[in-house]
Order: sequence, then C-alpha cells, then structure tokens
Amino acid sequence: MILDSHTHVWERWPYEPPVPDPESRARAGQLLYEMDRTGVEKSVIICARIGDNDGNVDHAFSEAERHPGRFVVFPDLECRWSHDYRTPGAAGRLETALARWDMAGFTHYLDDADDGGWLNDAEGRAFFALADQHRLIVSISAFPHQVPAIAELARRHPQMPILIHHRVFLGPRTDHIAGALRHVLAAAEVPNIFVKLSGMGNAAGPDDEFPYPGLVWAGQALLREFGPARLVWGSDYPVSRRHMTYAQTVSMVTRHSGISALDQTLVMGATLARLLETRRA
Repeated sequence: MILDSHTHVWERWPYEPPVPDPESRARAGQLLYEMDRTGVEKSVIICARIGDNDGNVDHAFSEAERHPGRFVVFPDLECRWSHDYRTPGAAGRLETALARWDMAGFTHYLDDADDGGWLNDAEGRAFFALADQHRLIVSISAFPHQVPAIAELARRHPQMPILIHHRVFLGPRTDHIAGALRHVLAAAEVPNIFVKLSGMGNAAGPDDEFPYPGLVWAGQALLREFGPARLVWGSDYPVSRRHMTYAQTVSMVTRHSGISALDQTLVMGATLARLLETRRA
C-alpha cells in the first residue's frame, strides 16, 4: 500500500511563471491519473488558499466526495497568507472549521520570518490544545530555525502527531546549515515529530537536478536520527512537476534514498496509514 502524504488540488494553477494549462494542471483528475499509473492508493490533499484559490478547502473536500477513498483533506488553518494570520481567536476559528469539515488533520504554514513563538503562546496553546482534544494530525511547513518551537509544542502534546514538510527545507536555501541541522536533528528526540520526504525541488539549489545528489547528506541525516518509522513520503504534486515526474518522486525513496526495502513499506505508506487510523475517526 502506497500513500502520498503531500499533494495539492487547485482550480487554477497558483504559481509564476504562467503555465499553458492553468485551468487543468492542478485538477484532481490529473493527480488521480498519476496515482493510478504509479500504484498510489490514497493521497493527503494539503490545502493552500494561494493565488486565485480562496475556496481551495471546499474544492478539495468536493473532490474527495467525488472520489471516495482516494483523498484525505487537510484544510489550511491559521496560515501565513490568510487575513487572520496571528490574530486573536484561533481556537474559535478551529471550532468553526471542525463544525464545517470532517477532517483527520490540518496544515499550518509558518511565515519564513516567524520564529514559531505563536505555537506556544496563549493563542497557540488554546488552538493546539483543541486540535489535540479532537485527535487531529498537524502538518506544518517550517524552516529549521522554527523547529525548536515545534519541538516544544510536540512535547506539550505527546499524542499529537506533527509532520514537518519537505525535509524541513534542509539544503541550499538554509542559512547557517550546521546550526540548522542541529535544530532539526535535536527534534528527533521528540517521538511524535515526523518528517515528510517531499518537495526535493523546493529544497534544492537552482542548478540541482533529479535525483539531487547534493542533498543526499540531508536524507541520510534524517534517516539516521528519525529512523524510517518517522519518515513519510510525499510527492508535492503538482508543484513537483516543475522539478520531476510523479514517478520520480516515488523513486526518490525506492531507488535513491538508501532506505531498505523492508523499511520502505513504512515510509511509503504504513506509517501514514497508522497515523490516519489512530487519530480522529
């Protein structure tokens, strides 16, 4: 069983530069085609109301209803591009979201310049206490300097799984790489923190190409410290199309990661399936 922990579905392609097929490139049908031809049973849709996609969450849930059993939708809540980012009342907004959508988890995008302090202040504490109470999975976009705050949050809620996107962006985009790596690897001591092996093209330098030999060190460090049971594969489709094919995102784990065939079953789906089964019904 292969599960994809990180995909997107948009009504309109949200990024620059323009593409020739902006109305179809990010549609659910394209994703399902790639999943079917690669043997992927189910994917998590990470919502992101960016570009001209203010209704992305409702759109994702409608696609999940149209294709039962193929998608799990994680709404984006309190994210950096939302008008209510870091405004009071986050827990109340989560209550509203829970009443509106049947969700097993949600995604939260931190602003790059954010130090992560909100995760552990009064507003963040109320928000995540409610998330834990409702047995939600947290999928979070963060850079290494924000990981200590995430580790503090994870220690406060040891039963709440936290999945950090895109290998925590370890790579050329990371400032002060030695210190950044220490932040990330220290978080491996907290057992409910997981890392997504996704978004390689986002972490790589502009001249790097598949299979990204310049990032092998980061993958090896994550595997060594977190272990295969706390790494989950994600394609980052359709954003990944800017860097590689969907099948190549799979082969980043199955052929180019150094992860054993036995452990690949964990990374490619078993761990994510367990998290989805054991959190919110």
